[in-house]
Amino acid sequence: MYKTKFLIVALGALFILPAAGADESPSLFKDNGIEVGGWINAGVTYNANNPSDRFNGPVTFADRSKEFQLNQLNVFMQRAVATEGKAWDFGGRFDLMLGTDAIFAQAYGIPAFDVNTGQSLKRSSWDLNLCCSSSRFYNMALPQLYIETYVPVGNGLNLKIGHFYSPTGYETVPAPDNFFYTRSYTFSNGEPFTHTGLVGNYTVNKNWAFMGGAITGSATGGWDGGWDKEMNNWGGLAGTTWTSDDKRSSVNLTGSYSRTSSRSNEPWAFYSLVVQHKITPQTRLVLHHTSGFAGGVFIPDGHKDITWHGVDMQLHHDLREDLSVGIRSEWFRDKDGFRVCSPLRVAQATNSVQISFAADFLATCKPANYYDVTVGMNWKPAKQLKLDSKLMQKLNIRPNIRYDRVDGIGQAYKPFDNKKDQLLLSVDATIPF
Repeated sequence: MYKTKFLIVALGALFILPAAGADESPSLFKDNGIEVGGWINAGVTYNANNPSDRFNGPVTFADRSKEFQLNQLNVFMQRAVATEGKAWDFGGRFDLMLGTDAIFAQAYGIPAFDVNTGQSLKRSSWDLNLCCSSSRFYNMALPQLYIETYVPVGNGLNLKIGHFYSPTGYETVPAPDNFFYTRSYTFSNGEPFTHTGLVGNYTVNKNWAFMGGAITGSATGGWDGGWDKEMNNWGGLAGTTWTSDDKRSSVNLTGSYSRTSSRSNEPWAFYSLVVQHKITPQTRLVLHHTSGFAGGVFIPDGHKDITWHGVDMQLHHDLREDLSVGIRSEWFRDKDGFRVCSPLRVAQATNSVQISFAADFLATCKPANYYDVTVGMNWKPAKQLKLDSKLMQKLNIRPNIRYDRVDGIGQAYKPFDNKKDQLLLSVDATIPF
């Protein structure tokens, strides 16, 4: 009941109040800067290993073999705020996601077992149990619900309070914002997906911008926090971006620091560095590095300070206005078997009595080095196929070929259906609306 009341109040504050006093008309939303939209993303993947359980090992998002996945049916309502000017402005955004990706977008920052003690925990009830309890793969998430304000001070300060996607790293959860269908280990296992709290952005000049805020609601150092538990566990989020005068190059450094949970003063921290450069107007190079630390983690060998590191490189090239090709290669080191579990969906769906609704077996988490090389393309076929529909003109099709290999650290590890490597062939389609 409290969820429903909160949503009604929040949505009213975000979208109804700005329209108060306006004449009722079909253009009410448009006249008040309110946008309603979303996207549909779906795909299918073939695994050359033909895994018996149809899981693609530790690969996330496109994690099922020879099975159609409606990854994301995402709808949103948004009122964007000004980014400059001398007047206050108010807005916000609400996202609702349904699909096989929803479990990764949920506020699962309170795990089934305490990171430092191994004791069972009551998980956040913000959006983990909204629907689909009878489905092993389809779920619902509320990845964003925030209020945003533009404060006319200096060059302008944008403040966001609520639940929102993490402003760290390069890749992200929303399908339209990534070049490839599958995601890197660096993103999927090395960085947070969402935060709950307050964050501000301030642009100093054409070269420098800063971001900073406070995050809460999490028992994993401020990552993927919700609204109903761990609200007294506060941490910090910060970053800076440098952009060259010609806008061809940029460097973005972000990170977070927090105590792990309200029961532990052990630190949980990470940073992410993203370097982008336009080699030509059609060619973009991206270098992405992340590194993390968690103190006093309880693992089978006892309590231990944990680190993880990842490096990935992407190169994108526009062949035509409607056709781009790209390659991504990466190395991710999980030397203590803490960050990468196979399959991740099974790990996320496991409760405090070691039962997972996603499978009849538990996930494995072993110390290992992970490698992948992905090649793919983005094709918008409307022009070539002479599709006149406005909806079809936004269609983006992404074929991908991905090779993964895992080398165990100190022991053999074969998470790809008892193999060390696998080859994935996949294709997905995204239609914004």
